[in-house]
Amino acid sequence: MRLDVVTIFPEYLDPLNVSLVGKARARGQLGVHVHDLRDWTYDRHNTVDDTPYGGGPGMVMKTEPWGEALDTVLADGYEGGAHQPALIVPTPSGRPFTQELAVHLSEHPWLIFTPARYEGIDRRVVDEYATRMPVYEVSIGDYVLAGGEAAVLVVTEAVARLLPGVLGNAESHRDDSFAPGAMANLLEGPVYTKPPAWRGREIPDVLLSGHHGKIARWRRDEALRRTTEYRPDLIERCDPKAFDKKDREMLSILGWEPDPEGEPCGRFWRRTGGVEQ
Repeated sequence: MRLDVVTIFPEYLDPLNVSLVGKARARGQLGVHVHDLRDWTYDRHNTVDDTPYGGGPGMVMKTEPWGEALDTVLADGYEGGAHQPALIVPTPSGRPFTQELAVHLSEHPWLIFTPARYEGIDRRVVDEYATRMPVYEVSIGDYVLAGGEAAVLVVTEAVARLLPGVLGNAESHRDDSFAPGAMANLLEGPVYTKPPAWRGREIPDVLLSGHHGKIARWRRDEALRRTTEYRPDLIERCDPKAFDKKDREMLSILGWEPDPEGEPCGRFWRRTGGVEQ
């Protein structure tokens, strides 16, 4: 996979040289190219922004530097043998970045990131390049950052760890929170390692039993427990058909039952003290 990042703060992307991403780069599994947007400015102040049309506070990033930068990055990538680029635009007004989207992006051979500053990039830039490649406007959460570079780091790490050979164990992400399959819409439960007792706290006996079926069931129950506690919204939008008999028994213990009216969306309702909530 090839990654290109165009930014006015190249040094912000230094963490891409460490940890799993850095090792993947060293092994040649991931090619990362960071570009300074100001290299495509021609005035003495290297200006990349201007006042917004229509008035209002803040500044907007200009079309000219972004257009020239992206054209250059595309030409260089194609010349280097890259193909099928996709543009990733970090923005709080984008679609939520999820594990499902991370899996989808990991299947692209070339991602180009445009982390913005100020009030964002002139909309015409996104519209222009949407005619040349898929564009994903993504948000890493319901909050606003000073710039999109932190979002680039988040998305890159989430995507890179899914590439073949990046993780030491290819099965490591199978049971992750939100992983496609059995863990979709669920949070991973607690994990433990040696020693078996620490400061008077012992690990659950089932993890020492050697009974793989019981251990798998315990982990599934803990995932359900944690999800109902911290992210009940995930349970609410689950299709009841995604849960087997044992899942339903645990959900019932935790205070959840399928919607008695059987709505097509399969929503759950929560009962508290026998009162529907």
